[in-house]
Amino acid sequence: MSAASIAAPLPATVAAPSRTGTRKVLPGFNLTLGFTVLYLSLIVLIPLSALILKTFTLSWDQFWAAVTSPRVLASYRLTFGASLIAALVNVVFGLLVAWVLVRYTFPGKRIVDALVDLPFALPTAVAGISLTALLAGNGWIGQYLEPMGIKLAFNPNGVVIALIFIGLPFVVRTVQPVLEEAEKELEEAAMCLGATRLQTFTRVIFPSIAPALLTGFAMAFARAIGEYGSVIFIAGNMPMVSEITPLIIIGKLEQYDYAGATAVAVVMLFFSFLLLLVINALQAWQRKRSGAG
Repeated sequence: MSAASIAAPLPATVAAPSRTGTRKVLPGFNLTLGFTVLYLSLIVLIPLSALILKTFTLSWDQFWAAVTSPRVLASYRLTFGASLIAALVNVVFGLLVAWVLVRYTFPGKRIVDALVDLPFALPTAVAGISLTALLAGNGWIGQYLEPMGIKLAFNPNGVVIALIFIGLPFVVRTVQPVLEEAEKELEEAAMCLGATRLQTFTRVIFPSIAPALLTGFAMAFARAIGEYGSVIFIAGNMPMVSEITPLIIIGKLEQYDYAGATAVAVVMLFFSFLLLLVINALQAWQRKRSGAG
């Protein structure tokens, strides 16, 4: 091959790709980032900043008195305690519901699958009224339970039940896609190697769905913390007994105590962010562990 042929320019068929072929569907990075920051500022950052700035109108002693009064502390215990119990219950039964919907075929399966999303579509106030009509002393179910000493309405039990109702879909819809994508060949291989059903679940299936369960738990817990509509109808709203923190905030707003309301809201915001950070750390640890395995 001659030197002239080596130095000759490349033919048009192998020329560098044109800029038209590499054009992106979305606008440039700077424009896209600007719209993203603007949208997040309007929807999230500015309201949260206003909330925190309003709290700064209180002195530290006033802030501490507002967020640690006995009535507010009792609402913290009920709100976080009931939310935790409801989220844990939803992890267990949400996994069970997702498992049945993915692994079994039965008549009415589509109806059951649609009913899982009912708490998403149903207004929370309607959910609260419906649960009260069922569980109150004169309700369809409560009228048979109260003579036995089981009271499920107008006390903390009603709060937990309402939070379970609104939180279940978060766990089911988070775990269901992961179960659908799970490789059944691994389960069959484990069983062929002599593993029992329990060993197959704990060592093969559960590690793959654990991050999804954690995510569903976090979403159900966070949703329960801020729930208001479905709870106030069935809780009874008795101070120091069945009064949730969102109701405390609403009460302060109705009394024009805006600084006190924002102070309690800031505490709720802090714990919500702390919860999300912990869950994200657990998910990252789980992914790292799965990758190492």
